[in-house]
Amino acid sequence: MDRDDYDESFVATRDLLNAADIVFGQIETSFAANGVRLPQARHAVLARPDGAAALKRAGFDIISMAGNHVLDWGNEAFFETRKNLQDAGLAVVGAGANIAEARQPVVTTLSDGTRVALLAYCSILPMAYWADERRPGCAPMRAFTVYEQIEHDQPGTPARIHTYPHRDDLAAMEADIRAAKADADIVIVSHHWGIHFVRATIADYQRDVARAAIAAGADAILGGHPHILKGCELIDGKPVFYSLCNFATDLRMDPAHAASKSFQEIRVLAEEWEPDFDSLYNFPKASRLSIIARLVIEGGRIVRAGFIPLHIGRDAIPVPLPRTDARHTEVVDYMAAVTSEAGLNVAYRANNDMVELVQAA
Repeated sequence: MDRDDYDESFVATRDLLNAADIVFGQIETSFAANGVRLPQARHAVLARPDGAAALKRAGFDIISMAGNHVLDWGNEAFFETRKNLQDAGLAVVGAGANIAEARQPVVTTLSDGTRVALLAYCSILPMAYWADERRPGCAPMRAFTVYEQIEHDQPGTPARIHTYPHRDDLAAMEADIRAAKADADIVIVSHHWGIHFVRATIADYQRDVARAAIAAGADAILGGHPHILKGCELIDGKPVFYSLCNFATDLRMDPAHAASKSFQEIRVLAEEWEPDFDSLYNFPKASRLSIIARLVIEGGRIVRAGFIPLHIGRDAIPVPLPRTDARHTEVVDYMAAVTSEAGLNVAYRANNDMVELVQAA
């Protein structure tokens, strides 16, 4: 959030979120009074400390700090952000003073006794943003990129892109999931990953990591980072949401930013992206369509999985959409299209409480 009154961001979703047993979210900022911007930080907003309490009032229970903005404002802001979140009554996952802390799950017990563990990792990593034995940061799930020249006799032609998970990070994630599964009935894994702004495409490493996570015992995967919706997949019946798009995400823009080399480099990735200097929501047109993932848990297992469609307008406030709203259909149709384009195996069935993920025919 980047506005005077942070509570405004949640006026349309507060009742919905507060009605849930567990609400999880990912932050893309620091809630701190002090910080020094690191040189490797790209778009970096230092939000006020009271943003943490606003998230709690909005209905959130667990917050992941495992993202590519986790250390934008240095170690001081990192630790202040974590403390502000915890002081507001929020559990923090995916980041810590060292790698052991960053890999610790948050475990919640539901009213029926079901224990739910949540882990969080990040693949979008500016240099030194991941934790190690003596350094704070987030839990990494790094990936490598290899470019293969397809036509060797045609210099300058586009290359084929391959991505692979970092072997040690993958093994650590699998060990974390197995340990969490031994202590909890359900393990949910959050991944900050993927290719931002590019329609539909899922990177190879994401498919590898998702399969490995499910095989290790994960019951659902929640993906973020691309700032647009991506498709969903069912792996052994377990839901994988590759990208939920945005939620309460303010992004101002001025002519200087719009003309900058860094913006022009990412602008070309999106289908349609026109800056709007009077808007709080300067994202591609496709980013107006978003979702809240919803998991129904009963008797120690996930019995239904789906999403609640959202629309985000120029005021950057996410608004849940009823089935009678034409924009509800727009979100479902977009999800169906990008899921098909990515070759994923999910179809969508609109019900009164959510759009349910079902196996495609």
